[in-house]
Amino acid sequence: MTLPTAVLPRSAASARWFPGARHAHWLLAALLALPLTGRTEDYDADGEQRPAAEPEVELPAFPQTENLLPFTVSATTNNQFLIDGSSLSVGSDGVTRYTLVIVSSSGARNVSYEGMKCTTGERRLYALGRADGTWARARNDRWVRITNSTLNRHHAALFSDYFCPIMVVQQTPEQLLDTLRHGGHPALRVRP
Repeated sequence: MTLPTAVLPRSAASARWFPGARHAHWLLAALLALPLTGRTEDYDADGEQRPAAEPEVELPAFPQTENLLPFTVSATTNNQFLIDGSSLSVGSDGVTRYTLVIVSSSGARNVSYEGMKCTTGERRLYALGRADGTWARARNDRWVRITNSTLNRHHAALFSDYFCPIMVVQQTPEQLLDTLRHGGHPALRVRP
């Protein structure tokens, strides 16, 4: 059995079955303009929630030679890698911050102020050192995953051998200094 079709025009039929339907398209447009969850500034273009904004980090004094502590990266590199002991800190956010100095075999120096998260295996560049002993804030200061590759191996060495071995977060700068002075974290040292 088929039901009779309405003879009324579409808008009149809609109004008969759904009172106020004439204005429904405005209501629908307004609802679609609203975000589905949370504030839109808390989400990136892919719809993933952005991490909470990190407060602007205060840059340390430029590194002095007497405060530099060497650390081993690899036997295959001719570069020297050093951390400025006076710049080491562990923030209340769990981020280890430090000044890194890399000296090439020709004597060229690269200086940077960085942060490392042991819990997520990420690093962040805050600033680069200039030749005149001042800092330039980094343009690209996003957190990036630490990888154990040939390029930038020093970050992987700092992460796995000094600052975050076996996901152990060292809580004080004194512990970090001790680790650097003794060539690695105590949990990784070979006992005779």
